[in-house]
Amino acid sequence: MSFRLVALGLAACLATAGCATKSGKISGQYVSPLQFQSYSCSQVTEEALRISERSALAFKIQNVKARNDAVAASVALGLFWPAAFLVGGNGANASEVARLKGTMDALEAASIQKNCGLEFVRAPLPKAL
Repeated sequence: MSFRLVALGLAACLATAGCATKSGKISGQYVSPLQFQSYSCSQVTEEALRISERSALAFKIQNVKARNDAVAASVALGLFWPAAFLVGGNGANASEVARLKGTMDALEAASIQKNCGLEFVRAPLPKAL
């Protein structure tokens, strides 16, 4: 086996294993709805709006990271194998996305329990960010 073939194989392994995940594929972390038990329906609504705004930014950042990692992986595979070391992978932002999704699920559960009548709609994410 030539050094070049081994290097390309290593780069492929690093690139595919370390890429950041798109926000839509990150599962929500469990957050207990009990923390919202004392909230009124208007407080649940306000908190859901606040979390929704924070989520939009975190999702956008995560999707940009995923796109950048995919570009670095492509460069590593096709042109310059040391580019595989530029692949960042999931980090703190992916954890934040999971936490925010879990918080929104907990707020939805609290809303249902309190019969607030709120409708939680999960809009599809744009294809290109």
